[in-house]
Amino acid sequence: MPPPPMHSRKSLSPSHAALVLWLAAIGTAAAAAAPDPLEAALGGMDKAAAKFKGLSADVVKVAHDAVLNEDDSFTGTIAVRRPRARELTFVLDILQPDPKKVRLTGHKLEMYYPKKNEMQIVDLDKKGSKVVDQFMLLGFGSTSDELRSAYKLEFGGAETVAGQKCVRLVLTPKSPEVLAKLPKFELWLSGSLGIAVQQKLWEPGGDYEMATYTNIRLGASGELKWDVPKDAKKVVLNK
Repeated sequence: MPPPPMHSRKSLSPSHAALVLWLAAIGTAAAAAAPDPLEAALGGMDKAAAKFKGLSADVVKVAHDAVLNEDDSFTGTIAVRRPRARELTFVLDILQPDPKKVRLTGHKLEMYYPKKNEMQIVDLDKKGSKVVDQFMLLGFGSTSDELRSAYKLEFGGAETVAGQKCVRLVLTPKSPEVLAKLPKFELWLSGSLGIAVQQKLWEPGGDYEMATYTNIRLGASGELKWDVPKDAKKVVLNK
């Protein structure tokens, strides 16, 4: 009688082999079906952008000085209109601590100071127009293609901001001009609204400005309210 083999290996029965293949297929399908969180967030943004015309909201903005480790903040309201791609108009009504009104129309920025009854005007075509153009992409009706054309995008994680479940996106400008002034942006996109409920603009040296929006009302219509007295003194800052 021949000696038994040193090693024996039992072959799988057809039923066991089928079970193994089925389980492997389930695992492969699950891995393939797992959604990419960045793409899912951008898909939500695209759906919101298709019907976005404007919004009104309460806003809190914080400016952080990295050297002094101090914050300066204001509260107010904002109304935004986006009639077409890459065209945005907004009116910001600062209520506290120092009342002021701000309006952006195209590349024209107007700032009204009621205590002095003075309106300062800045032509942004003469001062950082590319920065303004890219700011207009930041979460108010913009599409994923618009963001990708101007920024390198990274997924920053899931967070909750002002009661909204959000996805944080990290944006690095592709334009050297913008990168030199604002090296990084962060957006917190609401999963339910598909728009930014928080924006953070980083400056060289660690300074940043962060705006958080609450009580958001989408689909606001009509003209932006700009109730500045006709006799307000006008000062052009960059002739």
